[in-house]
Amino acid sequence: MLKSKTFPSLVGILLLLALLPFGVSGYILGLLTLGYYTAVFAMSWDLLFGFAGEVNFGPSFLIGVGAYTAGLLNHYYTWPIWACVISGGAMSIIAGLLLAVPALRLKGPYFGLVTLVAVLMLQNFIVLFAGITGGEIGLDLPDVLAVDDGSNYWIALAFMGVSGLILFGLSRSAVGLILQASGQDAVQAGALGFNVTKHKLAAFCISALFSGLSGAMLIFYEGTVSVGTVVDIAVGVQVIIAAVLGGRRTILGAALGAVFLIGMGEMLRPLGEASTFVVSAIALVTIMFVPGGFLGALLHGEKR
Repeated sequence: MLKSKTFPSLVGILLLLALLPFGVSGYILGLLTLGYYTAVFAMSWDLLFGFAGEVNFGPSFLIGVGAYTAGLLNHYYTWPIWACVISGGAMSIIAGLLLAVPALRLKGPYFGLVTLVAVLMLQNFIVLFAGITGGEIGLDLPDVLAVDDGSNYWIALAFMGVSGLILFGLSRSAVGLILQASGQDAVQAGALGFNVTKHKLAAFCISALFSGLSGAMLIFYEGTVSVGTVVDIAVGVQVIIAAVLGGRRTILGAALGAVFLIGMGEMLRPLGEASTFVVSAIALVTIMFVPGGFLGALLHGEKR
């Protein structure tokens, strides 16, 4: 990445993003803040799918577990935000292990189906225990990250930057190479002596950690936790589309795709229900004709 011709441009973009609070409105900062948290969701998903080759159709399960763990602890026990966020990440890892250990034994599309069913089960659990979880209405939180738009923006940008650096580093490490080999040909990787299941389980746990942390951070930005914001299947679909749009197996491209989706959806809001159709059409055309995604196409052009 350091040798890439686009690296200076990336540094310049990050510096520009850090200076945005001094020159744009709180409305724009709010959109980007939401986009940055979504970017961490998408980067976490890309580590599991892009490298390990396991299609997680239910990323909002891990997001929701982290978010609701943090929200419940803050709402009922007034735990400090940092403790709630850490607890949310830890609980997402535990939930991810309970889900992945049996699911990774399955072949073909069954792993993806298990993750999708997990989202539906979590939704039903929240509704059934509405007296505690707030049901579909959700829970208000006594604490928020910050009341200033600029502070919230910088927190989200820093969180996305650190998360992206860690995930990108892991993807380019020996672990990432093994995951990539396992995703492309698990039998051949196993024949070379690699424990495919162990490495995929590690990838799922890492994905769960960052999904849970980001879900917890998001609810403390919004001041509420509800099914529609962190558990709904539509949230998971948005995460998947963002990662594929940005570029599979790039990690950083997922962040680009997430910000693009959030921004495009808001720009087209005046179209009403038609906005979803337009955004979906753009995503479909991009996936069909630019399968490498935005960043994939850029890097391919650079190699030429």
